[in-house]
Amino acid sequence: MTASQSATAGFSLISRIPGVAIVLAALIIGFGILSANFLSAGNISNILVQSTILLLVALPMTLIIMTEGLDLSAGAVLTFASIILASVSISTGSVWMGILAGLGAGLAFGVLNGSLIALLGIPPFIVTLGTLGVAQGLSLVVTDGQSIVGIPAVIEGLYSASALGIPLPIIISAIAYLLIHTLLYHTPFGTYIFALGGNREALRLAGLPDRAILIAVYSLGGLMVGFAALLMTARMNAAHPTAAIGMEFDAIAAVAVGGTSFERGDGWLLGTLLGVLAVGVLRNGLNLLAVPSSVQVACIGGLVLAALLIDGLRSRT
Repeated sequence: MTASQSATAGFSLISRIPGVAIVLAALIIGFGILSANFLSAGNISNILVQSTILLLVALPMTLIIMTEGLDLSAGAVLTFASIILASVSISTGSVWMGILAGLGAGLAFGVLNGSLIALLGIPPFIVTLGTLGVAQGLSLVVTDGQSIVGIPAVIEGLYSASALGIPLPIIISAIAYLLIHTLLYHTPFGTYIFALGGNREALRLAGLPDRAILIAVYSLGGLMVGFAALLMTARMNAAHPTAAIGMEFDAIAAVAVGGTSFERGDGWLLGTLLGVLAVGVLRNGLNLLAVPSSVQVACIGGLVLAALLIDGLRSRT
């Protein structure tokens, strides 16, 4: 093989690597050079554990976006579910009632979002923007703008517990990933989700309940946000009325960076996982470099553009 042929083969191999993988590798190398602590075992473990909450939000967001939908309320609902979980746990003295209440709050908003979009035909952007405001308002009303403290120690222990040396949040998020992966790629329901974004009319002509499927997708998203609220409450050992503001931005960014299409009903769960890690690495690295949080938002936007640019250039070759 000549040098020219070797170079062509090498370029062809690189062109097959997803943009999100290239961006993630570049971030790890870059922050590893800029910060002496970035590649330490403790910091890598922190990145993985802290990314679990975002992953629980981003996984169902992938399914929602595959249906040509969007959920702008995820962060606000996450906050509200955390507040309900904390309030019920403290007032009743029952951890299980608190957890069920938190999951129920997330599920209720998911059902509401899905019903308004599927049954009334209101655009997802409008519906979830409205429920974002409702969830934020309810959080402030319930807490009177104050943090809820005194969370039962059992809940706090969920975030710090481990099994076989693996932190429990990572185990929970891994199980969630496997369940969503199986649902999407190995069940008829997953096929319907692809069809909702790719050819909804064909789904309807086949006699399948496209509206019920859409409601189920948003309901699943709400329920997963409820589980994320459990981990977030355990992590902070408190519930704050503004705790998860902007979480929906990070989740949508992770899905976009991961390569899921907003138009064609085409999604890639592994890409979302890599996207979540890319966002987690970026935030962690910027924190180590003492970059202000306002600048971090701009950097995440740049991350999305970089991944899309790489994929765009690759698709042209």
